[in-house]
Amino acid sequence: MGELRPLGDDLNDASRALAEALRELFEGLKVSVRRYAARRRLDPGTVSRYLNGTRLPPWQVISDLFADVAEHRGTAVTTEAIEFVRGLYGSAVDAASSPKHAVEILEQQLADADRVSRRSSVRGDVLGDALLDRTERIADLETRLNQLEVDRVAERKRADELAAAHPDVSGLIQERNELQREVERLGAALQEAQAQRAAAEGRCDLLERQLDAVEQAATTALPPAPQSMPKILVVDDQPDNLLAMTAVLATLDQELVTVSSGREALKALLDHDDFAVIIMDVQMPEMDGYETCAHIKRRPRTRDVPIIFLTAMGVDSAHSARGYSAGAVDYISKPFDPWALRAKVAVFTSIYLERHTP
Repeated sequence: MGELRPLGDDLNDASRALAEALRELFEGLKVSVRRYAARRRLDPGTVSRYLNGTRLPPWQVISDLFADVAEHRGTAVTTEAIEFVRGLYGSAVDAASSPKHAVEILEQQLADADRVSRRSSVRGDVLGDALLDRTERIADLETRLNQLEVDRVAERKRADELAAAHPDVSGLIQERNELQREVERLGAALQEAQAQRAAAEGRCDLLERQLDAVEQAATTALPPAPQSMPKILVVDDQPDNLLAMTAVLATLDQELVTVSSGREALKALLDHDDFAVIIMDVQMPEMDGYETCAHIKRRPRTRDVPIIFLTAMGVDSAHSARGYSAGAVDYISKPFDPWALRAKVAVFTSIYLERHTP
């Protein structure tokens, strides 16, 4: 694992060119693969696959490599070198994209959503059983307390004796109150689990439609677009990313509105009311994607427009949970697969047309 492995034999030209450029940068560091992986807290095997071309690295990994090379040399990496590697990277992303790859991505997302749904369903059953048990215990305690109260009224003259005979009344009341508080907590947890399961089921339905869209696009020609197609809003502070998104989505025959900030996105939503979907970068200055999403969902006019988060941070459980809680319907990482992204947009466009066709 310490030395670079040979380049893969079945690499396409674009992947081979990118791998060769990355290897040249890496060799300038004069460290082993294992040592570099430890430095960047990466898996050594993954770093090795990045450098032999069998796996496409996220752009953040390449950016980190540029920074490490600059630190090692004591001089900044030139703009020309960065743009050259960026061009190789774009070509490798395009070459790696295929309907088969898109299906693999969507099937993995479907499996993740299905797992969340099943876990939420099981958790809901457990919480439901616990809630039923606590409710029954409260009913029993209420009956016992009511009976004691009836005894007190019927034998008011013996109230002091009755209180002495039932010293556990205050204890029963305390137990009942504690159970009522637990019922409230369990009820809230059950509602949360049910909402989580409903959201996961919704994502499963969307992902199945997206898989159908990819498979149909791979085997049949796209039908002619209707006269009044809804728009797509793309939000990203990086001009290169906006250009890439425009190129990927151009085949959908829909008007793209591209903006470079959250504030511009909010203004665009005031100017137009026919967006089928919003594709939004998470990491933006001033107002990030999460904050922008929250503003959109607070407006009655725009709260139902679906939002897809697109990010270079990776889709771990913490990021995706924050994205879904902010109101997003999907969450995908860069580098994205063009086939998968087009399928997602096509499905939300179809849903928009179904809702707005008389």
